[in-house]
Amino acid sequence: MKYLERNVDLGLLILRISVGGLMLLHGIAKLQHGVGFIEQVVAGAGLPSFITYGVYVGEVIAPLLIMLGYSTRAASVVFAGNCLVAALLVHSQDLFTLNNQGGWTVELLGLYFFGAVALVFTGGGKYALSNKHLWD
Repeated sequence: MKYLERNVDLGLLILRISVGGLMLLHGIAKLQHGVGFIEQVVAGAGLPSFITYGVYVGEVIAPLLIMLGYSTRAASVVFAGNCLVAALLVHSQDLFTLNNQGGWTVELLGLYFFGAVALVFTGGGKYALSNKHLWD
C-alpha cells in the first residue's frame, strides 16, 4: 500500500504550513489592530520600544518563510526566539502551571516553539521552495 509508506517530506510540509499558518493569523491580527499591548509589556520590562516591532518579524515574516520553505531553518530560529520572548515577557507566570483540564497553561505557545525547534533541526524538506543551503 503505497499511501501507507513513510513520507517525511510531506510531514514536514504539513508541519511548516500548520505552525507557520497558525502563527501568521496572530501576526495578521497585530497588523490589523496594532501592537499597543506588546509595546506596554516591552516598556514595562524596561526594554527599548523598538523591540516591539520585532513581533512583525516573528509573527508575519518568519511564518511566511516557513510556510514557503525558504530559509526554513533560519526563519524557525527567529520564530522560536519570538516564542521565547513571548513566554518570558507575557507568560512567565504561567510557565510552570497547569490549567483546569490538566494541560500546560501555555501549551499552544509550547507547540509553536517546539514545532519551530523541530524545523531548525530538520529543515523544510523536499517540498520547500529552497532546500539546498545550510539555512533551508
